[in-house]
Amino acid sequence: MKVDEQQKRAAREFVARWTFRRGSEKGEDQQFWNDLLGTVLGAADIVSRVQYQVPVPLKGATGFLDAWIPETRVLIEHKSRGIDLDAPQAGHGGLTPYGQAAAYDNARPYGEKARWIVTCNFDTFQIYDRTRPLAAPFVLRLADLPKELYRLAFLVDPKEKSVAREREISVQAGRIVAELYDALLKRYAAADSAALAALNRLCVRLVFCLYAEDAGVFPKNVLKRLLAVTPADFLRTRLVQLFQTLDTPAERRGVYLEPELAAFPYTNGGLFRGASESEVPPLTEEIRQLLLKACTFDWRGITPTIFGALFESTLNPATRRAGGMVYTSVENIHKVIDPLFLNVLTRRVDAALAAGAATAKARRTLDALQDELASLTFLDPACGSGNFLTETYLSLRRLENRLIAARQNGQGELDLGQSVRVTLAQFHGIEINDFAVAVAKTALWIAEAQMQEETARILHREPEYLPLRDQAGITEGDALRVDWPRTDYIMGNPPFVGRMQKSREQQTEIAQFFAYRDIDYVACWYAKASDLIQGTRTHCAFVSTNSITQGEQVAPLWKRLAVTIDFAWRTFCWDSESFEKAHVHVVVIGFHAKGTPGDASPRTIYDGDRVLPAQNINGYLLDAPDIAVSPRPRPLCNVPRLIMGNMPLDGGALIIEESERADFLAKEPGAAPFLKRLVGSKELINNLPRWCLWLKDVPPDKIRALPLVMSRVAKCRENRLASRAADTRKHAATPALFRETNNPK
Repeated sequence: MKVDEQQKRAAREFVARWTFRRGSEKGEDQQFWNDLLGTVLGAADIVSRVQYQVPVPLKGATGFLDAWIPETRVLIEHKSRGIDLDAPQAGHGGLTPYGQAAAYDNARPYGEKARWIVTCNFDTFQIYDRTRPLAAPFVLRLADLPKELYRLAFLVDPKEKSVAREREISVQAGRIVAELYDALLKRYAAADSAALAALNRLCVRLVFCLYAEDAGVFPKNVLKRLLAVTPADFLRTRLVQLFQTLDTPAERRGVYLEPELAAFPYTNGGLFRGASESEVPPLTEEIRQLLLKACTFDWRGITPTIFGALFESTLNPATRRAGGMVYTSVENIHKVIDPLFLNVLTRRVDAALAAGAATAKARRTLDALQDELASLTFLDPACGSGNFLTETYLSLRRLENRLIAARQNGQGELDLGQSVRVTLAQFHGIEINDFAVAVAKTALWIAEAQMQEETARILHREPEYLPLRDQAGITEGDALRVDWPRTDYIMGNPPFVGRMQKSREQQTEIAQFFAYRDIDYVACWYAKASDLIQGTRTHCAFVSTNSITQGEQVAPLWKRLAVTIDFAWRTFCWDSESFEKAHVHVVVIGFHAKGTPGDASPRTIYDGDRVLPAQNINGYLLDAPDIAVSPRPRPLCNVPRLIMGNMPLDGGALIIEESERADFLAKEPGAAPFLKRLVGSKELINNLPRWCLWLKDVPPDKIRALPLVMSRVAKCRENRLASRAADTRKHAATPALFRETNNPK
């Protein structure tokens, strides 16, 4: 769906009409949807197109779904303003609004099943794609409708799939960046750390320029014109001149600066600081054409929260795994920040707006609430590309814009800067990767520019995008070795690195916090946060691998922490926004220091679609007392002891996959007696056939008589000798055997 200016204007007017309405489910829901579908989306003949209050036979009763659009198979469950779309409703069997809609849908004939389910409370749309039943809903806020109207095209167009357009744009843009990165990398003399750091800065600067041109931060087509008139052999010099110009205020620029460069505004913010020819390699016509091609892409569709996903392809995959980095979707970020602080703030803003702004007292309430938003501080101590910080900034600014709109009541404000109080200075991050730091700062600058535009529209002013303000407190460093600033909230997605993947340095860091060495690396962030927040009102929430709430890790972790768990999401699949999505099973845990205000506040467990109030949440994420099961050297009763299984430590040399088994035996039939079924946890759970060479107690002369077997034994020896671990090298003396051979008799 291509959204034209007329539709954008209609969407802005729709938002203005409905932002301050009472928002009654029974009195205004049909008017709301008729207005949206007809006035904004341009649907004709609404009366025949939309069915309201459709009866649905349920067990022993008849229910009524709020709205049904047969043409596009959209089922709508509408609630009054202020109703939490994620909370169970007492009058509806404890079901959430989505649960109610799903129950209606399940009771309908097959031919009338919904393709989409939309829940709405006048302020927020939650869009569920029924072809992806395990996926989180996409959340669209009323205030964002003018710029994200394309997302609702599925309401009127049965062929439209644009609710996922943001992700598609992210992937397309990421491919452009990856292609450009690869071409630039070839031009550096050596791919050392200094060259890679320079390349990272160059990519971030170029993408910011591409975005700024499309978003109206720069004059229209100014970058495209500059590239078009610059030959390839002069492109390197011209780009450096451009970056230096962007970092120079207009009054300090040379009198004779070429018009192509003078057209660019002063940007500031540190993004272009220190640009020099020493960090840009000689460029080619291929790179020039790639940049011109990139200018044809519409970068306005980039959402700053997933800005980091554009650059994932530029980080070495092995480096990402070693650091445990996972890029996070917007929907999953809200599983952290909503219960941590955003739900409470949103309810307070809703209540203040419901009281109106007609009296001086009401305006003082709005003013005080805006000051409170501007006073809150946030830290992500493993911020990566800034996803959590950026989405938190956007969420706070959206709340602030609602307050600004109510206080101004349509009247223009002369000073846009004084109207906005929430600033990037409230947001702090620590990140070990210098490239990710640059991306995070850029994402926040883009977010600031987008929110400036929204505020300017409310105040009937022109947005003031530039200069950027160098005030985002994101620092480069190892979060476990540097001091953390004190803030109101600590949140994020620290790295997950399990027992078998941890480096020697990571083991050393774990030893600072835990005597138990097999704990997951992420536990260090819990320990450091727990130590920092004692005696404060700071609240924290982290995404973590679910292993820290299972088995042996529970006792050493939760006995070490002096915290109370406020809320928890039990195990679910955490999707990232990368090209090859990271699918990991995680929990989200929110907590504060024991003995501080908040200990008596309600606890909540989220388990799939269920929202469960709890008296106490323990380390297993159960509503139960704080207990932890510690390992025992002997079983309590007469049962076999658990033992360590068979560990190959062979680099794959002794493993025969099912796909190669037949060919291997055809070439080496004498190995058949020594080929045994290999069953690990993955093979057991998924019933996957896998095989290994089991050569324990096999005479050496028999092994030497089998050339293919000997070849694999030799590879195992080479792999072990190449290890940095002395213990692994020691086992190179027995390359025909697994490192651990613990088959029961």
